[in-house]
Amino acid sequence: MYKLLIAAICATPILADAPPEISPKEMVQRAVAAYQRDQAAQSEYSYYQRDDVRIRDGSGNIKRHELRTFDVRMMEGSPYRRLVRRNDQPLSPEEEKQQQEDFRRGLAERRSETPEQRRQRLAEWKRKRQQRLDDINEVPAAFDFRLAGEDKIDGIAAWIVEGMPHPGYKPKSKSSAYFLKMSGRIWISKDYHLLKIDAVTLDAISVGSFLLRIAQGGHIGLEFSCVDGGLWLPKRATITGSARLLLVKGYQLDADYTFSDYRKAEMVSTATAAY
Repeated sequence: MYKLLIAAICATPILADAPPEISPKEMVQRAVAAYQRDQAAQSEYSYYQRDDVRIRDGSGNIKRHELRTFDVRMMEGSPYRRLVRRNDQPLSPEEEKQQQEDFRRGLAERRSETPEQRRQRLAEWKRKRQQRLDDINEVPAAFDFRLAGEDKIDGIAAWIVEGMPHPGYKPKSKSSAYFLKMSGRIWISKDYHLLKIDAVTLDAISVGSFLLRIAQGGHIGLEFSCVDGGLWLPKRATITGSARLLLVKGYQLDADYTFSDYRKAEMVSTATAAY
């Protein structure tokens, strides 16, 4: 799912206030650079992630609803997600005990890794993160840009930019192939930071080895907030639209992910093993 959210970032062109002699493509390159700097710093922070996922039938009735909140922090060099709330309520004593046991076991496993096992774990995490950043670097070549006006988001002045896939664009990866099937609008502050994204799928998009397909007309939204005086990190991500699981069962997907309480990552130790 996360790859689809990243694809939405890439699928929407970026622009910021600049002298007229700077081309839209050059403006995009500057904004992409600012985004990459912010993302590079995200691993230095712990945060809470609230996943609110609703599955609806054709009549709009909720068939399945999952609401979970996770504490995400770095553990021995890579992220670890621990469930802390369900349906916005504290976990039951039994589930809390299980989460504590899972955390201690995960910490012990990572600390007992051989040097090669640790290298492989960290390399895989870094590879996935770098792939997302590499995809974003393709944005200037992947889209045509048009300035659509100005707006304010939470009191911050921003440009509104619309974009469509550039004819003849050749994706360099499976995830960047999403660029060919998206258009949208983006709100960018005049110091080159993303504030809000609203992207729409122009065709069906397959996610996770074709296990999930989002139909044409689906919407993907992203919002960002400023933390620690200048660092912009995700605040909210949404996905809505018709979906199909395993290419068989159709339903309406309504997913809302919020990210909050960013704080400098703490060093996980046996002394803090109880969280």
